[in-house]
Order: sequence, then structure tokens, then C-alpha cells
Amino acid sequence: MSFLKRLVRSRSTLRMRLTLLYGAVFMLAGLTLLGVTYLLFNQQLTNSFESRFTAPPGRVKQLFFIQDGVQLTGDAAYEWLRQQEMKLRGAAVTSLLTQGLIALVVVGAAAVWLGWVVAGRVLVPLHRVTETARRIAAAPMAERGLHERIALEGPDDDVKTLADTFDTMVERLDQSFDGQRRFVANASHELRTPLTLNRALVELAMHRRTASAEVKELGESLLEINARHERLISGLLLLARSEHEIKDRSLVDLADVVTHVVRQTATDAHDSKVTVYEVTAQASTAGDALLLERLVHNLVENAIRHNLDDGTGWVRVVSRTVSDESGGKVEVEVSNTGPGVPPYEIPQLFKPFHRHGAERVITARSAGLGLSIVRSVAAAHGGDVGAWPREGGGLVVVASFPHARE
Repeated sequence: MSFLKRLVRSRSTLRMRLTLLYGAVFMLAGLTLLGVTYLLFNQQLTNSFESRFTAPPGRVKQLFFIQDGVQLTGDAAYEWLRQQEMKLRGAAVTSLLTQGLIALVVVGAAAVWLGWVVAGRVLVPLHRVTETARRIAAAPMAERGLHERIALEGPDDDVKTLADTFDTMVERLDQSFDGQRRFVANASHELRTPLTLNRALVELAMHRRTASAEVKELGESLLEINARHERLISGLLLLARSEHEIKDRSLVDLADVVTHVVRQTATDAHDSKVTVYEVTAQASTAGDALLLERLVHNLVENAIRHNLDDGTGWVRVVSRTVSDESGGKVEVEVSNTGPGVPPYEIPQLFKPFHRHGAERVITARSAGLGLSIVRSVAAAHGGDVGAWPREGGGLVVVASFPHARE
């Protein structure tokens, strides 16, 4: 009964379809065999009775029977024999069809159960391929997931060919992503040196006694552009680093991180005439303290930058622990006042080099990597980031991480 309940409640999987196919083929074959057997038996019975009635050429067959002490001859004997034939045919129908169908149903149920077991064993390698693909897709870090292989052993059948092809595809993707990350990191490192040299030369030219006002004004513009390029390269390096697996983890209280970041950004908040409110509660997680600090810093900096400029703007930073069935999680929530953000544009904010609003010029302070770094750091720690518009304008961003107990 438990097998039948599982079969009924299970969704339309390949295993269930194969089982039903096995059962249908068995039942069809059984019905065909039962029908052929009945036809052959009926033909043999007819021939047997006809041979009793029909005499060879040139002869006359006389039938007589003694039934209950009474002798039957002629038509009476033929009629009695016909009645016996009808009774035998009825018994054959009852035996072959009725009882045969019952036996076929019982054996068919056993065949369906056996088909379920056989299909399950046959599909074990395919389930392994599916589970590996699901783990790679659900892995918080693309690099960690792409390093996994199926490595299926066994005969060279279709399933092993599929597994080997999947391993080859994942290996090429792994090499491609790894090469891309190395290129970004190496290119960013190489670009730091000429930018540092450019800044030094511009500052040297600006501070000469003979420098004119035009040269100093040009130097200020060049330094601003150079500073933005340095922020862009630093963001690329941080983004490349955050996309790697966090191997060395330590216990980090996000409440301490929030307090530290609020102090760091106090000058920017004062210059922007934005009030920052801090609401902290213990929220411990395991991870890289510097990356988590960068995540909170980017959220607070972004909330200060995209705010009201009339002195009424505010930013609220909260750290907390949330209990759930999986053992709990910790969150950092950053909300602010500011211009309204359409819900359809929120996913775009987390993409690299996307800037919201009018900040799209080359001299903008933002490199367009802040929220993309936030999402990447959260994913590297097994967490996630969500955002939605705040009623009245502004944005609410929540970064959640697994809770770690001391």
C-alpha cells in the first residue's frame, strides 16, 4: 500500500513514467496472451465436439448415452452432448477469463512494483548527474560549484556519455570564469601603477610656483578623473576577490561592523546634510571581516549619496538576529530617504557599472560597483541581498547571512 501511495502522490517523473510504461506493456502482453489462449482453447473444444458428430465418408455415426439409467440415442443424445459443450465452454470462460484476469491484475501489480524498483536502479546514475547540476547551480560561489565533477564510473552507456559531456562543459566553464577573474585582478593591479604615477605628476605640476591658475584648474579636474579611475580599479579588485571562496572565516559581529562604518562615514554624512541613525543588536556570522565591512560601507555610502539635499534626509542602519527553522540568520538593513526608485529598476542596481539617477558622467564619485560588490560579498558568505522601494521615497536594502554562534 505504501508503494501505491508513493506512486500516486509522486509527480510525473521519468521513473514513474517508465514504471507505468512497464506496467502497461505487461498488461497488454498479458491480455493478448489470455485472449490467444482462450481462442485456441475454444477452437480445440469446437473441433473436439465436431469430431464426435461428424462420421467419416461412407459411414454413419450413431450416438447413444446412458444418463441416470436412461439410454439416450439420436437427437436426444446430440442435444445432451450440445448441453455438455455449452457447460464446458461456460466453465472455460469462467476459468480463463474471470480467474485469469484476476491473476493478471495481481501479477501486473507485482510487475509495476518490480518496474519501479528496476527503473529506480537504472536511473541512479542520471539522478547523480541531476543532483550534481543542482548543487552547482545552487552553490553560493560559482567557483566552488564549478570545481565539482560527476566522475561517473561504469559501462560506457548513454548515461555515462551524458555525465562525461557535462563534466567537460563544467570544466570549460570553470576555466573560463577562472581566467576572467585572473584577468580582472591582474589588469587592475597593472593599472594601479600608471594611475599612481599620473597622480604624482599632476600634483607636481600643480604645486610648482610657476603654475598658472589654468594649470591648477586643469590639474584639479585631472586629479578628480584619476581618483575615480582608482576607485574603479579598487572596486574591480574587491569584486574579483569577493567572487572567490572564503576559506579563512572568523566570527564577526555585524553590530561592531555597523558602528565602525557609521563612524567612518560621519564626515560624508555631515557634508551631505544627512542624519545617520544606528540601531544595533548582536548579530554574529562567520566570514571575512574586511569584506563584511566593505559590504556595510557600500550600503551606507550609497544611502548617503542617493538622498535628499535639503537637510531633512536620513539613513537608518540596523543589525539584528532573526530566528527561523534553519537555525537563524543575521541581517543588516539600510534604509534611507531620497528619490523614489521604480520596482522594475531595482534588479538593475545590483549589476556592475550601473548608476542610478543622474550620476552617469565620467567624473562621478561612484564607479557603479557598490551594490554589485555587496551582492557578491553576500553570496561569498552564503547569504543574500534584497531591496525594495521605501514608502515615501528612498530604498530599503537587507543583507542576510547565516547565524554563527560563539
